[in-house]
Amino acid sequence: MPNSILEINKKALAKNITYIKTLLDEGTIISSVLKGNAYGHGICIMVPLLQELGINHFAVFSSLEAKQVFEKAKGDFSIMIMGDISEEHASWVLENNIEFYVFNIQRLDYMVQLAKTMNRKARVHLEIETGMNRTGFNQDEWKNLADTLLLNNEHLGIQGICTHYAGAESISNYLRVKNQRQIFKKAIKFFKKKGIKPERIHASCSAAVLSFPKDNYDMVRVGILQYGLWPSRENFISHITQKHVHKDPLKPILSWKSYVMDIKEVPKGQYIGYGNSYLAEQDMTIASVPIGYGYGYSRSLSNQGRVIINNQRYGVTGIVNMNMLLIDITSDPTIKINDEVILIGKQGDLEITVSSFGNMTDQLNYEVLSRIDKDIPRIIN
Repeated sequence: MPNSILEINKKALAKNITYIKTLLDEGTIISSVLKGNAYGHGICIMVPLLQELGINHFAVFSSLEAKQVFEKAKGDFSIMIMGDISEEHASWVLENNIEFYVFNIQRLDYMVQLAKTMNRKARVHLEIETGMNRTGFNQDEWKNLADTLLLNNEHLGIQGICTHYAGAESISNYLRVKNQRQIFKKAIKFFKKKGIKPERIHASCSAAVLSFPKDNYDMVRVGILQYGLWPSRENFISHITQKHVHKDPLKPILSWKSYVMDIKEVPKGQYIGYGNSYLAEQDMTIASVPIGYGYGYSRSLSNQGRVIINNQRYGVTGIVNMNMLLIDITSDPTIKINDEVILIGKQGDLEITVSSFGNMTDQLNYEVLSRIDKDIPRIIN
């Protein structure tokens, strides 16, 4: 018996993808973002499910993640690496027609020379720096980039031109993103005049799909929305207000479940767990659950996290350990060893949401999910 499992709800995923498609123009491609082990949901389990729903373009951060997608994908599909390519994987990337971002001349030159040696084409997406100030070609580098692309045209496939908006999930970044959009349009125009015509133009992440729908172009990179969560509370409220929707149109696809490993009676006046953060002010019954910060359940949830057992909500008591957390079950003498414990998800009318973790620990949805241990079994329900 594993210490916990993650259940992935296939029907909820289908519902989310269907809804996302209603936000896009016909013909706009969804590139499913699977970085961070598919935001904690598991690359290996997500790829087949997404392909069943007609998603065949996948975006990852690294060449290692690209290999994981490649092993699971079937038929006609595309993989796009947005970040790291290890030197040992570079030949594999070219051999298997993996698409990848270029954001500096060094990467472009290296991959072009390797492509020439292998007699292959490097399938590149030109990342434009528009104001994120992270990766991408600055405006003063555009001419050199264009010259390099034209000079090596025989060994290059220009799959896309792209950028990333800095904070599209918040109205406080509106002017910054507005400026980014203008610079990106200028870049598109510049390269078009040079005779460089990418197959796809893409700028929108999940937040931008919601906030700047006119900039969805030919493809959008959808991450958090497909998993049934929102980039921010602000995004959610703004969207349902604009769309006149009365309930959340998305459904979280992940549930995290463990079990009661042990039950112990603790007399009044005794400390519980490490240190002295929790003192029993009455006789208490404490359940231990074999999950802790080593599996992604944040130590910040000490003395404030919540779980569901037998359709009732219970509080985390004491400090969350590396491999264990303790729950105060004094109010319910019927709880027994091996009873199911909901860490994230629903049981009866109660629910522990991913966002509730963020409310208690100041973690983003993205952070909570991506920190869940990769070795916890993922199953489909």
